[in-house]
Amino acid sequence: MITLVVIASVLIAGVTIYQYKEQGKDYHDDRLQRKEEQILKSIWYVLKETTYPVNTENLGLIFRDEIYKIANVENVNFNIYDLEGNLIKSSRPSFEADSIANCLDSNVLNYLRETGESRFVEEKRAAGDNYQATYTYINDLKFKPIGILNLPYFEDNTFNNMELREFLFRLGMVYLLMLVLAIVLAYFISKFITRSLQTISDKINRTNLTRQNEKIYLANPGDEIAKLVDSYNRMIDELEESAVKLAKSEREQAWREMAKQVAHEIKNPLTPLRLTVQSFERKFDPNDPDIQKKVNEFSKTLIQQIDTMSNIATAFSSFADMPAQQNETLNVVKVVKLALEIFNEDYIHFITDEEEIIAKLDRTQLIRVITNLVKNAIQAVPDVESPRILVTVATEGSQVKISVADNGVGISDENREKVFEPKFTTKSSGTGLGLGMVKNIVENYGGTINFTSKLGKGTVFTIRFPKEQKG
Repeated sequence: MITLVVIASVLIAGVTIYQYKEQGKDYHDDRLQRKEEQILKSIWYVLKETTYPVNTENLGLIFRDEIYKIANVENVNFNIYDLEGNLIKSSRPSFEADSIANCLDSNVLNYLRETGESRFVEEKRAAGDNYQATYTYINDLKFKPIGILNLPYFEDNTFNNMELREFLFRLGMVYLLMLVLAIVLAYFISKFITRSLQTISDKINRTNLTRQNEKIYLANPGDEIAKLVDSYNRMIDELEESAVKLAKSEREQAWREMAKQVAHEIKNPLTPLRLTVQSFERKFDPNDPDIQKKVNEFSKTLIQQIDTMSNIATAFSSFADMPAQQNETLNVVKVVKLALEIFNEDYIHFITDEEEIIAKLDRTQLIRVITNLVKNAIQAVPDVESPRILVTVATEGSQVKISVADNGVGISDENREKVFEPKFTTKSSGTGLGLGMVKNIVENYGGTINFTSKLGKGTVFTIRFPKEQKG
């Protein structure tokens, strides 16, 4: 609506200006033609009443005084030329007559002679105004050309321009009022039309697979809005069904993947365990003097494999059955120092600018997070000439920031997206559950974990916990 009002105002203003110009042009053309006819009539009466012979040579004598009378009566100046284009007489005063061309342009003479027309109109601009000049034959009493009448005419558009400005001003005021009304009307109409659409938009923005979504119910919606609402409600029903199927499928897939992983990890120690038992069975000799030593070695091997299986079971149990978080008020700096005391590596360094950072966290789970990250860092620096692991704790606004940096092998680009996957590992042994468990703990506390890494230069894991837990 606003655009239509603006376009209409521009078009009407353009048409108005064009119309005024055309009317002005028609007015001046008509006025010039009337003046020319009146002067020719006056010239005819003078020629009719003169006692001089009516010919070209006597035009100067015939109109010696009459030209001023005619110019005064008609309120316009004009010139008389002979048929060769030489100036005979002008109605202008002598000091103005100096600027009048004494000879007509050859184009004017050629046009009058060759085209057979008795009138030629010249148009040009002079002193910033439009200028017209007509050249017409002066005929004697027998209609034979004896001279040329030149009527110069300057178009005075002052009045027209003033009227045009006033009209455009009034038109602009009218359209300004219409524009304001259109803006107000468009605002209320758009609010009325989009009210239902806004409701639908809000519902769509709140649509989430993880929770129950509300359907839309509108009172007296239009046909198109009603169809849109029905489509949305059908989509919600289908979405709920899809969410249930997806959740069931994901649970089944997760259990299948976990079962494969558990089976794979258990088979690893079972194979050497079986080979050890078979070897002992073949080589067992009760009378062997070293039988006791061999039994001890055999028992040691079995115990190592059994411990490996026990560790695997513990890891999977810890990951699958995470204990409920306990929000204890504790000193994060002190707990992190305590977690690092179990490591004997002298290249592990701890830095903090504060002696006490109080937060509500679970002490046991925080220790598990730190030990897992440090273990990963230790496993990343075995082949480094000067290994270094740096653990830092700091306050960042309303959060606690913990960083574990190493100068180890780094993480390749192809493995970046898999780092926190529960079964992912780049080590030859291990379950690959450490970082997955860390991520699970951190996110349960409303925190975030991310990392930066450069291949061959090292990795930095950064954790941020809110000091106060919501809910």
